[in-house]
Order: sequence, then C-alpha cells, then structure tokens
Amino acid sequence: MTLQQLEYILAVNRFRHFAKAAEYCRVTQPTLSAMIQKLEEELDTKIFDRSQQPVCPTPIGIRIIEQAQNVLVQANRIKNIIEEEKHSLTGSFTLGILPTIAPYLLPRFFPQLMKKYPQLDIRVIEMKTNDIKKSLQDGEIDAGIVASLAGMEEFLQTSLFYEQFFAYVSREDALSGNTVIRTSDLTNEQLWLLDEGHCFRDQLVRFCQLKTARASQLAYHLGSMETFMRMVESGKGVTFIPELAILQLNETQKELVRPFAIPCPTRQIVMLTNRNFVRFTLLQALTQEIQAAIPREMLAVKPTQVLV
Repeated sequence: MTLQQLEYILAVNRFRHFAKAAEYCRVTQPTLSAMIQKLEEELDTKIFDRSQQPVCPTPIGIRIIEQAQNVLVQANRIKNIIEEEKHSLTGSFTLGILPTIAPYLLPRFFPQLMKKYPQLDIRVIEMKTNDIKKSLQDGEIDAGIVASLAGMEEFLQTSLFYEQFFAYVSREDALSGNTVIRTSDLTNEQLWLLDEGHCFRDQLVRFCQLKTARASQLAYHLGSMETFMRMVESGKGVTFIPELAILQLNETQKELVRPFAIPCPTRQIVMLTNRNFVRFTLLQALTQEIQAAIPREMLAVKPTQVLV
C-alpha cells in the first residue's frame, strides 16, 4: 500500500470517473486503474463498484476512503512542515475558488504565477463556498478564495481585496435610463440571478431585500453569470456582476453597467486556510501575486462602500 494508491482512490471517489481521476492525477487511465486494482488485490476487497455509472465506492470502500483521507492529511502535513522550514515555493498546492471569482481573477495573475514559480504545481478547482469549507476541513484542498461571510471563524482569513457589486442592465429595461441603481428600483421581473447557494447571489438578495428572488430560476435554471450577461446584452432584463468583470468588458458592454447608489454593496475577498496551515511562505507569495494584479483602489474598502 502506497500514498500514491491512496491519492488515486480519493481522486476516483471525488470524480466518480476513472478517466477524470487520471487526468486530475496527471497519469494515464490504465496506470491509475492498475494501481487501484493492485491495492484491491492486496486488501482482498473491492473498493469501487465498477458496474455502476458513475462509479461508486462499495460499503467497505467508503470506510477505506475515509481512512485514506486521514492518512494523506497527516502525510501532507509532514511534507508541508518540511517545505515551510525551507521557505520553499515548490511542490503541489490545491486551491478552491468561487465560480463568481475565478473567470475574472485567475487570468490576471495565474499565468504570471506559473511562469515565475515553474516548480510550483498549483491545481485550481471551482467550488461553491460550502464545498470549499468542507474540502478544507477534509484536507482535500490547501486554501480557498472566497467572499468573507459570517460562520468562517474556524478558518484563518487573509484579506486579498474588496470588490464592489454592479448592475448590468439591458438597453430595453426601464432601469437603463438610471445613472445609479437603488434597491427600491429592483423588482423580480426579468431579474437574472444565480441559484441559491452562490454567496454572490445570497449577499445581493439580502442587501436588496428581495423577498421572492425566483424569476431567473423559473426561466433559466442553473444559469451562470456569463449566461445572464449575454441575456442582458440581447435585451432581456437585469443581472449583477462583480467589479473585476467590468475590466474584461468592451466599450459597448460597459455602457450597460450601472453602479448602486451610495453606500455601494461590496464583498471582501479572502484566502481561507485551516488553522493548522503551515505553508505561510507560499501563502504570502500567492497573496502578493494576487494583490499585484488587482487595481490598487480595490485593496482597501472605501467610505462609499458597505460590506455585505
């Protein structure tokens, strides 16, 4: 039994698919399958039921996977202690990030980070806030980039930047003539919102006091922010976007952006880590790279903004 075999069974359990697990582990599928089969032969038991799609762990496999998780957390902790003692910027690091942050933040710093630290293997997974918290607790990821919320006291939070919310308004909408958007202006009619569970949506629903924010779910279930932006551009309704998204818009698209009236709703973006996290040299380097890629005015909260 090897740590590598344990990593492979955790990957298959996460993706419930041998090919996707192999791609994540950066090995061929035959290699991953052979290593897991060898482990099953050594243990004289089946860890996965391959007759089901997606692949599922057997009842005893669930217990083996839970123990494998514990073993790998402890083994990685030993490696991390050594890497931090060397002030190392090498090795592997798994980062969870919100889908409402990833497309706008990652292109600003990630390519430069990989070029600057070629020995650092960072793997990025888009996840919702609750999934990031659980993955941190289970040791499946090393850190998460999220919007700071109540209920995160068990984690260490490193502030990255402050991001204002904006309305994105179609030219045909009644709000198109407004220079600013007040919460009292908003109704549920043609209001495109992400599904419940996205903190981006939940923060805005609370701030705008939207009692029955269901319009987008009735019309377009499981939509993405980018999808809703295309809906607005085609002349349908209103959606909300984060500040970094504006930097990727062309001049025509920017004409659809409307700020909120003061105080403007704003979210604090933080890096979450467990309290037993030890790789602070790497965390500091990552934080510096992110903040260097962010407009300077977003590094501190403004008097005109209110955190939501």
